[in-house]
Amino acid sequence: MFLKVQLPWNVIIPAECLDAKGLMLQRQIIIRLLEAFSSKKATHELGYFLAVTTLENIGEGKVRQHTGDVLFPVVFSCLTFKLYRGEILNGVVHKVLKHGVFLRCGPVENIYMSCQKMPDYRYIPGENPVFMNEKMSKIEKDVVVRCIVMGTKWIEAEREFQALVSLEGDYLGPVSDEASLH
Repeated sequence: MFLKVQLPWNVIIPAECLDAKGLMLQRQIIIRLLEAFSSKKATHELGYFLAVTTLENIGEGKVRQHTGDVLFPVVFSCLTFKLYRGEILNGVVHKVLKHGVFLRCGPVENIYMSCQKMPDYRYIPGENPVFMNEKMSKIEKDVVVRCIVMGTKWIEAEREFQALVSLEGDYLGPVSDEASLH
C-alpha cells in the first residue's frame, strides 16, 4: 500500500556550504535532505521511502558549536510503500524452487509463496522449473502473480521487509499479459 506521510527531519549544512544568498542555501537544504532520505531506505512503521513530494517548512537554523555547521529542522511530505496482511498485490516471480517461489513487488525483494499455498499447482522440474495446474496455468520466472499477503516481517539489520503470500482466495493466481493490457 502506498502511504503519503509528513515527516520532520534535521538537515545539517556544513559551514563551507553557507553563503549570503538565501536561494543557494535553500538548494543546499533540499540536496542534503534528498541525500539523507535516499540513504534511509525504510522504517518498520512507515515502510520503504519512495519519493519526497513537497518541502513543507524549513525552520530556523541553529549553529552547532564545535563544528560551525548549521542544523535546519525541516518538514516534508513523502510517499512510502508498506505491505499489510490481507492486502492483494501483484508480484513478479524471480526464483522458482521445489518448495515454492520468490517474488518481487516494488521495493520488496523477498516475498515467498510456499507450494502449500498454491492449491492445485504442482512442481515440474527442469532447466526452467515451473508450477502448473490442470488448466495449464503456469507460475514460472518473470510471470506476474496476484496473491494475498499472509504476513510480513521487518529485518532491522537489512532495513527491509520479508513477506509470505498465498493464492488461497478468489481471483488470485497468474495474471495473463492480455488481461493486464486491457
